[in-house]
Formats: sequence, structure tokens, C-alpha cells
Amino acid sequence: MPYWRLSAFYFFFFASVGAFVPYWGVYLKELGYSALDIGLLMAVLMGSKIVSPNVWGWIADRTGKRVPIVRLGALLSLLSFCGVFFASGFVWMAICMVLFGFFWNATLPQYEVITLNHLHDDSHQYTKIRVWGSVGFIVAVVLLGLGLDQFGVSLLPYAVVFLIAGILLACLVTPPESLPVHHEQAGQGFVSLVMRPGVIALFVICFLMQASHGPYYTFFSIYLESLDYSRAFVGQMWALGVMAEVVFFLVAHRLFKLMSLRAFMILSLLLTTLRWLLIACFADNLAVLLLAQCLHAASFGIYHAVAIQFIHKYFVGKSQGRGQALYSSLSFGLGGALGGLYSGFLWEGMGPNATYVFAAGLSFLAALLAWRYLDRGKA
Repeated sequence: MPYWRLSAFYFFFFASVGAFVPYWGVYLKELGYSALDIGLLMAVLMGSKIVSPNVWGWIADRTGKRVPIVRLGALLSLLSFCGVFFASGFVWMAICMVLFGFFWNATLPQYEVITLNHLHDDSHQYTKIRVWGSVGFIVAVVLLGLGLDQFGVSLLPYAVVFLIAGILLACLVTPPESLPVHHEQAGQGFVSLVMRPGVIALFVICFLMQASHGPYYTFFSIYLESLDYSRAFVGQMWALGVMAEVVFFLVAHRLFKLMSLRAFMILSLLLTTLRWLLIACFADNLAVLLLAQCLHAASFGIYHAVAIQFIHKYFVGKSQGRGQALYSSLSFGLGGALGGLYSGFLWEGMGPNATYVFAAGLSFLAALLAWRYLDRGKA
């Protein structure tokens, strides 16, 4: 297994997320965009995940050329992001976000398939590779927090370009897949697989979970700055959350022996609800804020590791790429787009507290659905 070459992709991809997600809203605010504009631009970026992974997943499954496809996606994402250096208004910036998102969001779902195919039957070892994505996020978010305090937010797009170039380099050294032998579900097409009750329940839960993250990914940095925290501190808070996620990833392969995947999913959703309520009510209390950030181990670490394994069990053989793509598009794409939209409207209309309480309601609804409908047969 090419452990380090696979890990390099996750390192650079999530380092780019660590540069982009915490600080892009701050960058747009500095350029003079309103909270509603920022919410819409983030929604446009997230919305590109609705279409992009499915298009690229279909191509990858049809051609079997998954590694060349992620290389092409990485190259085109790098070229399209460079358009932000020439952005002079909302429309141009939105176009840049659509194009960048279309290619950037295409790479990760297909790379997940590549990684899982290299792992064969050891999918529980996935977290040992994915943990390097968390490390990359921490490195980027901490260094950029310090850098933006020192040199200003104009540094940000240059840092993102550097990291996307790292993604491209990692894709170029990725070896072809060592494809496992799968037994396809007899007589079942892709639509039939998707329409199973357990699969539908999982996708609805994932959609609600990511929608609940809208205020966090769009406005968390802006919110902390409004409470007089420094940008360096904001970066450290993002890093703390991902450090908690790293701890979980390092021990996940042991913890998954203790409970079912279904139980872990419900636990992650309930802890996510608690996290949003703590941020809504006590973000100005340092001790509570630290606790809320440590709960990122649940709201992303547990949730994502469990969701990936569910998808890997539900979709095998020629449906792998489209299964991962649909998970990405419905949760991170559609859910993320809704999260950006409602958080922009609520932030301007009702303020931060009500916005995070609404987010908590979404994750709690997802927990109820997981308890009632998540397929026990795959847990």
C-alpha cells in the first residue's frame, strides 16, 4: 500500500480546506462583501458539490481511469482559482467560486475510492491515512492565523494557490489502483441501490448534518473576531477542533470494535447538537469554547469516518465512484449550500445566537432520524 503517497493528497487537500474555510469569509469581508453576500458566495461554492462529484464519479466509473481524472481535476482547480486575483465584483467572484468548486470538489470523492481500493478489506484502517488530512488542516490554519495577523488577509489567496499546487503534485505521484474483486448486487442498478430505505435514511441524515455546519464554516471566524478574539487565536481554535479529530482518527480502528456504526452515528449527531448550543450561548467563555471545539472530534471525526464506511458497504464494484460522489454532493454539496444560505439570512436578520440554535435543531433532527430509520442491518 502506498501509504505516504496516499497520505500526501489528504495532507494538501485538507490544508487547502484549512486555508480556505476558516478565513475566506474574513477575506471577503475585508473586500467589502456583506454577510448576505458572503453567505451566498459560500453557498455557491458548496452548491458546486451537488453537480460536480456526480459528473466526475460517473466518468470515473465508466472509464475506470480514476487516477488520471483526479489529476485533471486538481490541475483545473488550480487554474480556475487563479481567477480570484482578477475578481472585481460579486458576479465575477461567484463565477470563480463555481468553476473552482466544480473541479476542486471533484477530486476528493474519487480519491476516497482510490484509497479504499488500495486498502481492500482493511477499510477500518482508512483513518490512519485520513489523519494526515487533519494534520494538514492544523498546519495550515495555525500558520495562516499567524500570517494573516502579521501580513493581512491579502496573503490568503496566494497560500491557497500554493496548497492546491500541492494537491496536484500528490495526484501526480499517486499510483494506479489495485482493484479489489467485488460481487455486484444481482439485478440491482445504481438507482435501485440508492432507493433502499437504509441508503435514503443515511443520505438525509448526512444532508442535515452538513446543513447544521453552515454557520460554523461560514461565520465562525467572523463571530470570534466580533467577540474580540485575535486572528491568531481564531486559527488556534480551528486547529484545536481538528486536533481533537486527529486523536479520534488515531484510535478509531479500536473504538469501532466497541459499538455499532449506527450507535456511533447517533452519538456524533447528539454531540454535534451540544456543540452548536454551546457556541450559541457561551462563545465568550473561553473554557466552554475550548470544550465546544473539542467536540469537533464528534461532529466531523466520528461522523465522517462512520459515513464513509456506510457508503463503502452500500456501494461496491462499479457503483463505488457514484456512491461516494452522491454522498459528497448531497451532504457537503446540497447540505453545505443550504447551510451557507440560511446562515447568511439568519445572521443578518436574527444574529449569531439564533443562527447556531437553528443549526443545533438540524443536527438533533438528524439524530432522531438516525435512531428511527438508519439501517441496523449495515450497522
